[in-house]
Amino acid sequence: MGCPLKTPALIYLHGFCSSPAAWKSRLLAEEMAQRGMAEQFVCPQLSPVPAEAMANVCRLIEAANGPVTLIGSSLGGHYANFLAEKYGLNALLINPVVPQGELLRGAVDYLDLAKFVGEHTHFHSAESFRFSASHAAQLKAQISRPTPSRYWLLLETGDEVLDYRQALDFYASCRQTVLTGGDHSFANFAQFVPQIIEFAGL
Repeated sequence: MGCPLKTPALIYLHGFCSSPAAWKSRLLAEEMAQRGMAEQFVCPQLSPVPAEAMANVCRLIEAANGPVTLIGSSLGGHYANFLAEKYGLNALLINPVVPQGELLRGAVDYLDLAKFVGEHTHFHSAESFRFSASHAAQLKAQISRPTPSRYWLLLETGDEVLDYRQALDFYASCRQTVLTGGDHSFANFAQFVPQIIEFAGL
């Protein structure tokens, strides 16, 4: 993962099939660099194997010498939730995945990860990978009920990939910003960049 982060820091966790080349990550990295805070931002390349992805980010967090704020988009939002509860961190979640799991029985019908089992291609590298049933089980094992005071949820109702109401329900007691329209990438992200940096205490 390279040198330890200069803290306080922001860690951006990208979505399924994505990478650090995602436009939101690049936009945030550029803004941080313009403010002279490039060393306080990182977007690691996440393994398609959930347990490996979290092991790598855990090492990054544990190597930091001060406070860390997490930003997670889509599947990265699920990961940010898991890590925020594990380490007591604050997290910004952008159109996050909310998987089905044991903790969610009796709630609304959340995302069935079995739908993603199979072959996939990374958006930015064209490399292929297989998401297996065991990988889905790893994601379900990471489900953690959110501590409301730690989270800020950003949703757009026009999300064409996920039903935004699932996240709205699961994070019902958390700070929420819900915008009409948009898409799964969260089209209005640019206007929130200054607020996100403020949320991180930077």
